[in-house]
Amino acid sequence: MLAVGVLLGALAVALAWPIPVALARAAWPARSPGLALALWQAIALGGALSMIGCLVVIGTAPDGSITGSAAALLPHLFVGPLPPEFGVVHLAALTLAAGLAVHLALNLGATALRAERERRRQHQLIAVLSDPMPGEPRTRVLAHPVPLAYCVPGLRTATVLTDGLVAVLSPAELRAVVAHERTHLDQLHHLVLLAFRAWHQALPWFPIANRSERAVTLLTEMLADDGARRATGPDALAGALERLGAAGEPGAYAETGGVAPDSEMVEARLARLRGLGRPLGAAARVGIVAASVLLVALPVAAMLIIIR
Repeated sequence: MLAVGVLLGALAVALAWPIPVALARAAWPARSPGLALALWQAIALGGALSMIGCLVVIGTAPDGSITGSAAALLPHLFVGPLPPEFGVVHLAALTLAAGLAVHLALNLGATALRAERERRRQHQLIAVLSDPMPGEPRTRVLAHPVPLAYCVPGLRTATVLTDGLVAVLSPAELRAVVAHERTHLDQLHHLVLLAFRAWHQALPWFPIANRSERAVTLLTEMLADDGARRATGPDALAGALERLGAAGEPGAYAETGGVAPDSEMVEARLARLRGLGRPLGAAARVGIVAASVLLVALPVAAMLIIIR
């Protein structure tokens, strides 16, 4: 039990600060944003499991297992004295573990409900205020002078452009913008961003939560850029970004409320489009996938050991 607790505690500390900081500062994610996105998700999930698991190990130390501790504590939880071997530290650790798990789950649910309400509102608004774009299915044009483009996910997806955007972009640039937004929808980036937004909102005092949400936002933009680049080539999308900058894209989807693309992200995307380097080699890709799996598998395996 002691070894399991030390492992989970060390992993929780590593995933709370040094590993995310190093990943946020690394240059390689721009070469393989999909792998970097998978690694960020593994860091977030593995970190949460490690934190909760470490607290559970501390709390169940007197019995040495989750099932044994539950059998010892539950019958006396509301009636009669608790077993004397479970002290204040053990009970506090179990309370913190349960509270953290419930807090994260409820915050994720609340964030998803708010996002769903906003998506429905956006679909209702664009149905009334916009017109279909000829020749572009699932694309609507909104009468507004400010050049903007965004997408609304859901069962009925929609890409929304303003006529101000249509007026300032060339046909090739416009196709690139539409392809960019459709890639967001096709790859379900809104679900990834929602999870990291919920994590940030659940732990606003946690510095790495903001850093991770920002990094994931940039990675989803790069993945959408790759979709547009495959459809139209890099020059058209780069031209659209140069014309519009961050002002043309309020967020990867309408119900932002979290980190939105800014000028620094646009500069990083432009640099990547102008000098797109070679993807990571096979050995590096395998190593990143293995690390992502390991970061989640370790805390899961540790929890299985102490359940018995």
